[in-house]
Amino acid sequence: MNNKFFKDLKAGLEDAIAYKEGKINLRSQIIEIPEPPALYKAKQIKKIRERNRYSQGVFAKVLNVSVKTVQSWESGQRMPSHAALRLLEIVDKGIYCPDIYKR
Repeated sequence: MNNKFFKDLKAGLEDAIAYKEGKINLRSQIIEIPEPPALYKAKQIKKIRERNRYSQGVFAKVLNVSVKTVQSWESGQRMPSHAALRLLEIVDKGIYCPDIYKR
C-alpha cells in the first residue's frame, strides 16, 4: 500500500487525539452549499429550449446528453437527474447560454 497514505492517516489520527485532549485547536471553514435545483417539468424544459432557440439536437449538445434524452424529458417519459437539473437551471437563469453558430 501507499506509504504516504498511512503517514497522512496517522497524522490525522494524532491531530484528532490531540484535539480531544485539548492540546490543539482545529480550524474550520464555513462554505455555502446551494439549494437543490428546481424540479423542471416537461413543458418547462421545452420552454427553456425554445426560448434559447435551440433545436433538440443543439440543446442535447449544450447539456451533454443525447437527443433521445431531451425528447424523453420533453415528453414526460423521464425526469432529468440532479446533475441535469442543475444544468437546466443554469441555462434557464441565463448563467450559461452559449451562442451556437453553423460552420
